[in-house]
Amino acid sequence: MADPTNHNEAGEVAPSTVDKQAPSVAEEHAPSTSEPVATDLPTANTPDPKAANPKTNPNAATTTTAAPKREKPAAKADGEEKPAAKAAAAKKEKAPAVEDKPFVEFIQQHYLPAVQTAITQQGVADLQLSFAKQKVPISGFESAEDCYQLVGSWQNGLRQFNLYFPDEDIQGKKGFSCNEGKKPSTLESFLIDERKITLDLLVFGLVQRLNGQKWLGRN
Repeated sequence: MADPTNHNEAGEVAPSTVDKQAPSVAEEHAPSTSEPVATDLPTANTPDPKAANPKTNPNAATTTTAAPKREKPAAKADGEEKPAAKAAAAKKEKAPAVEDKPFVEFIQQHYLPAVQTAITQQGVADLQLSFAKQKVPISGFESAEDCYQLVGSWQNGLRQFNLYFPDEDIQGKKGFSCNEGKKPSTLESFLIDERKITLDLLVFGLVQRLNGQKWLGRN
């Protein structure tokens, strides 16, 4: 017996339920004639939002804006040195002070010539200077150790002075003695109140002491 829902009385095939539902689906998504309404049906020119979402579709193309690159500072010229390098070079090139030289070298190369010039300028024409390590020529010091001494004399040895350096250091202890025609009897301290000894101070102190003895100039 034939299905009455699929065939009419004339023997024609009745429309299926799919055909009956098609108009309602089309009407649901079709825009109204009164005003435009957006639909959620994808079109040929509009990608599916889910397909374009990188969270759900990792293969979706993404567009990012690259951060601008920071320009590196221009390299300094080869001849331009850093301030610290310049200061270090200047400090290295600075010659050491003559007072920092070894004791014997300082006396022989700097102090003796300076004393010779200073005393000669005071009117002494026949000054004789020597530098040696020997006994102290004062009574009571016969058993003392030898020490470096600057010895000066003029007027054929009538006037003589000795400057003593027992510590072999210009910053250490220093002594002075002088005699005029006889053996010295007193050993004096020399420049004991000065905190730092320089070449100029050593020369000035000796000239001042000899002036006090009235041995220089017109004395």
